[in-house]
Amino acid sequence: MIRIGVQLVSKGGCSLAQSSRCLSITSTQLKKTQPPANMSFMANLFRGEIQTSQVFPYPEAADQEQREYIQSLADPVHRFFAERYDAAESEKLGAPSDAVTEFLWEMGCYGLMAPEEYGGLNLTNTGYATMGDAVGAVDLGLAVVLGAHQSIGWKGILLYGTEQQKQKYLPMVVSGKTTAAFALTEPSSGSDAGSIRSKAVKSPCGMFYTLNGSKLWITGGGIANVFTVFAQTEVTDTRTGQKRDKVTAFIVERDFGGLTSGPAEDKMGIRCSNTTEVYFDDVKIPVENVLGGEGNGFKVAMNILNNGRFGMAATLAGTMRACIAKATDHANSRVQFGKKIKEFGNVQEKLARMAMLQYVTQTMAYMIAGNMDKGSKDYHLEAAISKVFSSEAAWHVCDEAIQILGGNGFMKSTGLEKTLRDIRIYKIFEGANDVLRLFVALTGIQYAGSHLKEIQRAFKNPTANLGLIFKEGSRRAARSMGVGGSDLSQFVAAPLKDSAKQCSESIDMFALAVESLLIKYGKRIVDEQFLLTRLADSAIDIYAMATVLSRATRALNINLTSAEHEMLMAKAWCVEASNRVNNNLKRVNKHLHLENYKTMSLIANNICENGGVLQKLPLEI
Repeated sequence: MIRIGVQLVSKGGCSLAQSSRCLSITSTQLKKTQPPANMSFMANLFRGEIQTSQVFPYPEAADQEQREYIQSLADPVHRFFAERYDAAESEKLGAPSDAVTEFLWEMGCYGLMAPEEYGGLNLTNTGYATMGDAVGAVDLGLAVVLGAHQSIGWKGILLYGTEQQKQKYLPMVVSGKTTAAFALTEPSSGSDAGSIRSKAVKSPCGMFYTLNGSKLWITGGGIANVFTVFAQTEVTDTRTGQKRDKVTAFIVERDFGGLTSGPAEDKMGIRCSNTTEVYFDDVKIPVENVLGGEGNGFKVAMNILNNGRFGMAATLAGTMRACIAKATDHANSRVQFGKKIKEFGNVQEKLARMAMLQYVTQTMAYMIAGNMDKGSKDYHLEAAISKVFSSEAAWHVCDEAIQILGGNGFMKSTGLEKTLRDIRIYKIFEGANDVLRLFVALTGIQYAGSHLKEIQRAFKNPTANLGLIFKEGSRRAARSMGVGGSDLSQFVAAPLKDSAKQCSESIDMFALAVESLLIKYGKRIVDEQFLLTRLADSAIDIYAMATVLSRATRALNINLTSAEHEMLMAKAWCVEASNRVNNNLKRVNKHLHLENYKTMSLIANNICENGGVLQKLPLEI
């Protein structure tokens, strides 16, 4: 039970005041040490709090002037792709043709979000999402060529560059036909950026660094002339005076000398993009080419990746749209057993779910982009969720489109075979989905844990913190009894209130699950990846529910022609998503599932020790 008083006791009987050894702190000190309010819907979700400012109402994509500007850029790109672009040709060439590349440079597609003073188009994040959708519908390989160049290749210069660095490099990479690349991954460091081994040593004169090392799977690595490179440097701690290695970001030119590239990788998909190893042999880098400050490379890398992840969702929404169009065309014309296959329930279910996945992906992309355009800084969890969700949704949609087309879908002529190969990398690069799930869960739990510590500190001085204690106690007690919990119904249109209730119930279940895991495991939760994955999947489904409720409400409120259809998709999505949340959260605490995770761990250990499948053929003894 939960009771309110000098001590707040969890349902498991563990005192919150006992679950931390934090020093006592006065309420005045609490106010002084509190960071700026985090407006992230997802971060607050882990605390069991509802922060709706970045979800409701759904952000308007752009004003009329912006929409006209974006459309003026998108229209000729759409026409070019429809009339003159051949994705199969780009794949055979291993690169976009010279004519395609020239057109894209002329249209400004290599500098979509760069300010006009550096030669860019100065698009908003929403505008970038729109252009990503256009390219994603045509060729994901080409989308990688454009995205790797600007979303990560030179994005660090825009975000962290000094004015001198921006003036020198941005015109080159934005309109000067100079390719940029992002060089982070190494043979020994993929998602674990902290294990980088490339080393940059500052010269005794302090004028330059000497870089040695190598990078792996660098998009554009064989053709780029400007690189954002991450390497270990020796940094002196200003407080302790001790020296230690920390990652630093550098702007490196191929013309510095000592930078070479390996042969192009032979890849499963995105074959029109160049991918190579890059080697650094005593590369001399001027000190003025440090990007974002010495020792700040990890922050620079993470913010570059976080800043661009929403673009992947927008791009893949375009891909799914194209897949659904092919599947729909076939369903409308193909006759089997005397009926068009669109009349069969299993085909209808596939098409409906494909449409919902595309709708959710697009909704997430434009919600995050819209919030970023409004100045939001608290979108990293949402961006990670959009990347995980969109890459897995796109794979499912393309796979189902192939299934609907049957043998035709398996043939190269439909283009779906190539699309499926191209999609596969999206689950891996710019943060593998497995790692991003842990990022979502652990970042959210850390934020929730800081709140618990605040409550625990309040108990050290209960007289001065009665308001906080009673507020928190009342909320937890109500939630545990299933009353007075979260309520999103006030934010949605009348036809969606039942769906909002389903989302709200999922939020309350989620908050209780997070709190129980924190109390049970404490810091050891970092090692409970079976549980963290279920928590992340629940968070993803809840965010998806909230976003589609918001967007469908907007459609109903302004009477869009698609409003009824959007309402249907939102309703269907919430039914299925809330059911998944319920099932996932049961797996977090039920003894049966916890024991089964241990069983699976033992199975995996047996397989690894054996070097593969352990059992013999049934024929063998």
